[in-house]
Amino acid sequence: MTQNMGGARGYVKLDKDWNHADWMSQLPENLWDLPLCNLAIPGSHDTMTYCLDLCSPLLVSSPLVLKVLDCIMPCVVRPCVYKWGTTQMMDISKQLDSGIRYFDLRIAHKKHDSSDILYFAHGIYTHLTVEKTLSDMAQWLQSHPKEVVILACSMFDELKSDQHRKFILFLKNLFGSRLCPYMSEGPASLRTFWKQGHQVIVSYDNPAASGHKELWPKIPYWWADQVDARKVISYLEEKKLSGRPEGFFVAGINLTEDAKFVLTHPCQSIRTLTLSNYNLFLDWVEKQLPGPGNTCLNIICGDFVGVNDFVSVILDLNRKLCERWP
Repeated sequence: MTQNMGGARGYVKLDKDWNHADWMSQLPENLWDLPLCNLAIPGSHDTMTYCLDLCSPLLVSSPLVLKVLDCIMPCVVRPCVYKWGTTQMMDISKQLDSGIRYFDLRIAHKKHDSSDILYFAHGIYTHLTVEKTLSDMAQWLQSHPKEVVILACSMFDELKSDQHRKFILFLKNLFGSRLCPYMSEGPASLRTFWKQGHQVIVSYDNPAASGHKELWPKIPYWWADQVDARKVISYLEEKKLSGRPEGFFVAGINLTEDAKFVLTHPCQSIRTLTLSNYNLFLDWVEKQLPGPGNTCLNIICGDFVGVNDFVSVILDLNRKLCERWP
């Protein structure tokens, strides 16, 4: 079967039986013994922004000028933050079903909230809680026992040491034996994960992770911080020339606007900006290679991951591995 990718990109060949919800178990058997960091893995940037709460306050860490403007005209500032902060449309279950296996989770606690309830955040807070979302993910994993997910937890806006402790305990209790302990020599293969019953890797970008063998350190993320798609690609090509990091790492094909761009493009949003450039990104992705080589990629992270063939294009890169490891 072939599927039209739109524009001038041509076609990507997809097997009719390729099930994204269980794509890891459906990989050719000769790839089951490769380290996970040598596979092409699709990820979602700012995973939880599909449920941002327009009525929530700005983050404490927001720029001072933005907080001042929010006090004066919140009816203008918050919709703008929402419009430029929403980078995903699919909920967590649909992202899992679509084949996403790396999740960019920005954790936050509301400053004046007397409870220990945690939310996700990107400029403003989500209306879904961390506990509810991760519990849904744990339930999904029970139904897909051969799928492995990578949870990149970061930011931790307004979390105190006691809240870190409680959150880490929650993660351990929720995922239990499915949590894969940190492997300093690098991640294992799918076959090893299946044998040991591991399904979850948690990267915890905070010193509070110290001493917890179940938590992995920060996973490097190649972030161009550019609003021009061609400059993003140029940045990624330069990073490739410097050699891939050891273990997991992420190449981000996401655009980043600045205040000047927002002010001079009032009719734009991160969605319109991203979708108008996605063919250029996917053309570049199709030319990439997974594997252990210096210029090979591993996790590829994008925005609005369900609106096109983002996942299919990345998964098809693994077919190139079959030619090298027949």
